[in-house]
Amino acid sequence: MKFTKFVATLALTLGLAGAAAAQQMQAPPEGDQVDQLNQLLDLDENQQQEIRGLLDEAEQQLAPKEQEAQALQARLGDYVGPDFDENAIRQDAARLGDLTGEITAETVLLQSRIEAVFTDEQRQTLDEAIAQQQQQMQDLQGQMEQQQGGQPAQPVQ
Repeated sequence: MKFTKFVATLALTLGLAGAAAAQQMQAPPEGDQVDQLNQLLDLDENQQQEIRGLLDEAEQQLAPKEQEAQALQARLGDYVGPDFDENAIRQDAARLGDLTGEITAETVLLQSRIEAVFTDEQRQTLDEAIAQQQQQMQDLQGQMEQQQGGQPAQPVQ
């Protein structure tokens, strides 16, 4: 449950606060990620500036790692074939694993730093919004299953 809460909170924090509205076929909220959080949590000016700074810093740290990870994924795909190089595959896969770990750690740290900016009341509001979003997602999944004749949704592979 804690992981689910983290993922949902991260989604809201990273600009997906409009997911519930989008599920209802409405346009997502306008503005950047901080504006969306402000609409939800009524942030004061200092909080907005601090969160913008955290997001900017994270973007500077994460962007090169994400680009390298994408390049490694593409290169790994290029190795597929009858004349593969196992050492190169393992080396690139290991680096990709390291990068994935670094990106995950930075993302968790970012989320923690952003949540530290919120007041207790704002955290409670966020928790309630997450619970509502999760319920809407479950409702939507249930509707999709009913439309498919009661068959559970198949995971995308």
